[in-house]
Amino acid sequence: MPKGLIIKALSGFYYVEEEKTKRIYECRGRGVFRKQNLTPLVGDYVTFQVEANEKGYINDIDTRKNELIRPMIANVDQVILVFSVKKPEFNQPLLDRFLAVIEASFIKPVIVLTKMDLLVNDSIEPFIAYYEAIGYKIVKTSKFDKTSINNFCRLLDNKISVLAGQSGVGKSSLLNAINPNFELHTDQISLALGRGKHTTRHVELFKAANGLVADTPGFSSLDFQELEIDIELLAQAFTDFFKLSHECKFRGCLHVNEPKCAVKAKLKHNPIYDSRYQNYVNFHEEIRSKKVIYKKKED
Repeated sequence: MPKGLIIKALSGFYYVEEEKTKRIYECRGRGVFRKQNLTPLVGDYVTFQVEANEKGYINDIDTRKNELIRPMIANVDQVILVFSVKKPEFNQPLLDRFLAVIEASFIKPVIVLTKMDLLVNDSIEPFIAYYEAIGYKIVKTSKFDKTSINNFCRLLDNKISVLAGQSGVGKSSLLNAINPNFELHTDQISLALGRGKHTTRHVELFKAANGLVADTPGFSSLDFQELEIDIELLAQAFTDFFKLSHECKFRGCLHVNEPKCAVKAKLKHNPIYDSRYQNYVNFHEEIRSKKVIYKKKED
């Protein structure tokens, strides 16, 4: 039986690119997947069969190395977190939320900053310096700057990538700058609402710069409870704090109420660190309070 990669999922159909011919077949999943509580995902490597009508059926799904819930995609090499520096303004709480989700999924995050041409000062530089210092790759871009677009292209080579970020930051514009044939709809920022209008409605992998990339709907929030991230996993997902945790007095320190905490000891020395810590505390409380509510509902 032929093998291939699911490159699009839409209304119960899976579009599989056969690995040798690169021909795309419209497939259904076998009923056995429902019994196994398993849903084929974009990014899955599958074995399928082709019927006389040139339609196909997916028979088997290879073991996944990872998967995401938002978007529903598997075998991702990296998540590129796209954040604008202006219109909308750079949003550190949302960046930290995305980083926590991606780190908790054990996938490599990369940060891409867009609309650099709109900056009139260097206010973004302290953020760049901090996040690079703790190990994140950052690429600065403008859709009007060919060199920055080329730098973005190099991120995609030979990888399955997911682009994520809030509405209006320019994810689709980046892809269109690489190849106008993407023809992804990119509405202008709504001046009245201060946010973008994004019409990407399904998950699909596009060929780009010798790689495959999925553009996803913008998010204003991600629910930690829905994504099954608990406070222990959150503490690990803040990698800079996790590296300091071996210096805390108590093993398994969560850096909130515990005394002699190495993470809290570094507060008030760097405003970026301080705001990141406050985001961590807010996420910690969000998870804890929702867990209490969920338990009460169960009772």
